[in-house]
Amino acid sequence: MIRTKAFLIALAASAALATVAQAQTELRMLWYSDGNEGEVMQDLLTRFEQENSDIKVVFDNVAYDVIQTQLPVQLEAGNGPDLARVTNIKALANHWLDLRPHLDDAAYWEANFADYLDWMRPDGSDAIPGFMTQLTVTGPYINKTLFDQAGVEVLPESATWDEWVEAAKKVAADQQAPIALGWDRSGHRLAGPAISMGAKYIGEDGAPAVIDDGFKAMAERIARWHQEGTMPKEVWGGVAGQTYAALNEEFANGNVVMYESGSWQIGQFTTTISDAFDWWAIPAPCGPEACSGLPGGAAVVAIKYTQHPEEVARLMEWLASEPVMKEFAERTLFIPGHKALAEQGLDFQTDNESAKRALDVFVKETAKFAPLAKRMPSYQWADAIYAATITRMGQVVAGEMTLEDAYQRIPEDIEQKMAEAGK
Repeated sequence: MIRTKAFLIALAASAALATVAQAQTELRMLWYSDGNEGEVMQDLLTRFEQENSDIKVVFDNVAYDVIQTQLPVQLEAGNGPDLARVTNIKALANHWLDLRPHLDDAAYWEANFADYLDWMRPDGSDAIPGFMTQLTVTGPYINKTLFDQAGVEVLPESATWDEWVEAAKKVAADQQAPIALGWDRSGHRLAGPAISMGAKYIGEDGAPAVIDDGFKAMAERIARWHQEGTMPKEVWGGVAGQTYAALNEEFANGNVVMYESGSWQIGQFTTTISDAFDWWAIPAPCGPEACSGLPGGAAVVAIKYTQHPEEVARLMEWLASEPVMKEFAERTLFIPGHKALAEQGLDFQTDNESAKRALDVFVKETAKFAPLAKRMPSYQWADAIYAATITRMGQVVAGEMTLEDAYQRIPEDIEQKMAEAGK
């Protein structure tokens, strides 16, 4: 009798667990990482699941190229995860879910994220598709230890691109460093320096207008620096199309004197470099028109093809809450896109002096953006511009076309993407 009773209790418990399991909603979150943010997010999601036992989050931490190339294809087919971390925010805005009808407190989002919501929603819309996981600032790093060993002074804030590259070349020659100037293979990374040179990117009619004297001034430098060996051809010329490539590992290994990348590298450099050498972020070098990097960042957005909008909204509200965002920013060393946190300041969790200095530099850079640089993240055709410019400049570096050919093909590529988007 006792055994029968125990069996029935166990059976009832199993049935209850099965009912809970059956009632659990599964959400898929597509993510990429530059540093430790994937580990931090996984930790936060585990905590969310403990507080929300009816939701399970499958966390797919993938290579950045998957986000850039595979996710857009899925979205065009009406598929995809329930939510994703993306940088191609504006161009894919029609695929994001408007969370507004599902949020408990839309006013909180408008108060704290209003400056960046236009970056991720269709023009003219008041949708709330998601939030910025971090704000980013493009700009260079230098291996300060190599500068010191070569006896080359760090240049003042007013120094130009030409002056910085000449200094990096001197250091590389003196220290026998393989790469004087590293530069992420990215049209986005090209834009800030080009704008500093006077590139307009957007015509008076609001349509893309990339090829002008300012753009040519930076494009010609990029071509020349590759030709003379200041930049390694294997990065920009070694892959095809708009494929992204970075030199963060080469920089971390001490092989690069100066590296044009951005603030998102800080978190991983605290681990991959630590204190092996002094790595300094420096203010954006100047051109005749500006001394500007480019603002940007990554956003977590809800995908409108989800079958579980209410559960997605609940997860998004939890992740976007002030205490969770504060913890995420402090642990990942990211600049938060959250008004209240920006005003309060954060206690970044690092003892690395290079990281502290880099955070200070990049925060100050946010006040120096050229007006056009601030406009680009919300410009509808920005990603089409970035794709076309890096594709054709990559072919120039690889010796597959001349600069003059690239100047002709870049506008054609952009027009084609605009036509495809209009179908």
